[in-house]
Amino acid sequence: MTTKPNFPVTAGSIAVSYGHVIGNEKWRGSELAQKLQGKVRLIFEDGLGLVDFHLSNRTCILYISEADLVAGDEFKRRLVKFRNTSSLGGVVIVEKTQISDQYFLAVQKLVVLELGMVLLPVANQGEASQLITQLVSFYVREHSKDPNSNPFLRKPCSQLAEASVFQTVQQIPGVGKTKALLLLQQFGSIHRLCNASVKELELVVGQTVAQQIHTFLCS
Repeated sequence: MTTKPNFPVTAGSIAVSYGHVIGNEKWRGSELAQKLQGKVRLIFEDGLGLVDFHLSNRTCILYISEADLVAGDEFKRRLVKFRNTSSLGGVVIVEKTQISDQYFLAVQKLVVLELGMVLLPVANQGEASQLITQLVSFYVREHSKDPNSNPFLRKPCSQLAEASVFQTVQQIPGVGKTKALLLLQQFGSIHRLCNASVKELELVVGQTVAQQIHTFLCS
């Protein structure tokens, strides 16, 4: 679908219309692209570089497939390069499958703790298409409330980030939902948690778990 945008905004050199998604040409013909067709207005462009999909002038998708995770560290270099060179908000969608599950904890640590980006796991490209459709739908609803603003993912990005951080903290050895909630309530941010001393952590979760957390975050 290549209808002319009604409310163009810019994403670097890319013009993105409300309700549209600009996809990297490499995704043409993929399962993900096919499932997006008819749900959003999908337009393919060359030259998107590290980005897989632009959702707005502020937010884009970087997709990490099962094959990317298994192949090695190239996806890590891509994410670091994006974070170092782009002012866009990057949402990282990662395929978490039976094969790639062994790599997922390390990816969480890199994306959420080290790069400060939002991480959303999906089982496959079909699930990813549903997620992207939901994000775009939210954007359209928010724009319809206030056409003079461009609030895309301002609120949901915060919510997604909180959920992603909470999920990541739960994955630390010895930490479940209750301890993760206590830690985030006590320290307020992932940055403060990463810089907490063992003694500070002990006051919240006890000596054994505090040492496990400190070892994990400092490794």
